[in-house]
Amino acid sequence: MAFLTFRGGIHPYDGKDLSKNCPVEKYLPKGDLAILVSQHIGAPAKPIVKKGDHVLVGQKIAEAGGFVSAPIHSSVSGTVKGIEKRLTAVGAMGDAIIIENDGQYESVEYTPANLSNLSKEDILKRIQEGGVVGQGGAGFPTHVKLSPKEPDKIDHILVNGAECEPYITSDYRRMMEEPENVVKGLEVILKVFPKALGCICIEDNKPDCIARMKEAIKGKERMEVKELKTKYPQGGERTLIYAVTGREINSTMLPADVGCVVDNVETVTSVYKAVILGQPVISRNLTVTGDGIRTPKNFSVLTGTDLSELVDAAGGLKEKIAKAISGGPMMGFALYDLHIPCTKTTSSLLFLEHDAVSEAKQIQTACINCGRCVSVCPGHVVPARLATLAENGDMAGFEKMDGMECCECGCCSYICPAKRPLTQSIKSMRKMVLAERKKKK
Repeated sequence: MAFLTFRGGIHPYDGKDLSKNCPVEKYLPKGDLAILVSQHIGAPAKPIVKKGDHVLVGQKIAEAGGFVSAPIHSSVSGTVKGIEKRLTAVGAMGDAIIIENDGQYESVEYTPANLSNLSKEDILKRIQEGGVVGQGGAGFPTHVKLSPKEPDKIDHILVNGAECEPYITSDYRRMMEEPENVVKGLEVILKVFPKALGCICIEDNKPDCIARMKEAIKGKERMEVKELKTKYPQGGERTLIYAVTGREINSTMLPADVGCVVDNVETVTSVYKAVILGQPVISRNLTVTGDGIRTPKNFSVLTGTDLSELVDAAGGLKEKIAKAISGGPMMGFALYDLHIPCTKTTSSLLFLEHDAVSEAKQIQTACINCGRCVSVCPGHVVPARLATLAENGDMAGFEKMDGMECCECGCCSYICPAKRPLTQSIKSMRKMVLAERKKKK
């Protein structure tokens, strides 16, 4: 059969064999927790606890700072030690509520609900109160995503189970171990959009997962499993929408503009827990992997846990480590310190024995105009030209050549025989353009 796909893309080594067969292990933190108040796109949450307060598991400790924001809940019981600055995965410092874990894990009383008794407004309120955000990428608040201007035009709910980023297997394990919770989360979202078809989208390198999810949706109305061709970045929002529906969006559009809502597998599971069980987002699955870690594993980790603890839990590092990354090798963030708190969006810790980026710098040459970057670009732009414009500070030329349509996936840098840092140059210029637009507003 023909698998659904998009134009462009690459086939990097996926590294998934290192951890795909490792069942999720629950990890409980050993030290204090640093729970960042900004774990999402939008306004940071506002702390509502102070030093000396005793908190419980699931207790709200920071309220949303606006509509495009999300509340934060404690993942442990213990005593608040204060609000301090902590290093984040992107290298910045952020406010964090420091909690001394008492090890008792005493919890607030959750209020479960029956889906049949909930209105659309009830569902969105419970998602908002549960602090659910996109857990596969940037962390966009889910209640905002599920509140489009024209809800009646939404005809596709795409559950993103592609997990196209190399090495990461936490979504795969979620679908293999808890397929029923993914389905229950999709049922909740489909009640918000009664005209929509729910599509669980999985790459064809996960045949066992495809079979598992097909079995889980048997007898369910308005649900299908969509089999995607294995190709990076198949799980990107734009490429996923095109692969499944044939519809295209650009940088000025949202998925809702073409009748779609896209949510990651982990997010959909959190929707089920927040709406039906009444449980806020206080944990997530993540992968610790790479050729630099002794025993790659998948963990269920509480938010606020110091990620350095997971290194020991995965057997420790090997002797020669060239790079540590939060996320995957294509779109993740290189780390210079492992003392970083786990957040709602932390999908992976990757340790590599070789730093391909640094090695490429040693053999970088001039562009040979081969056009390979154009052939693999999902955004259908000319990366080599955009990178040159960016390096020369030509903002007007960059915008004229549709530089804002770059999805920053890294395909061009990966394929470039001249080893030019195309994506990084384009990404830097995109930030400058956005800052300039914001200034003009």
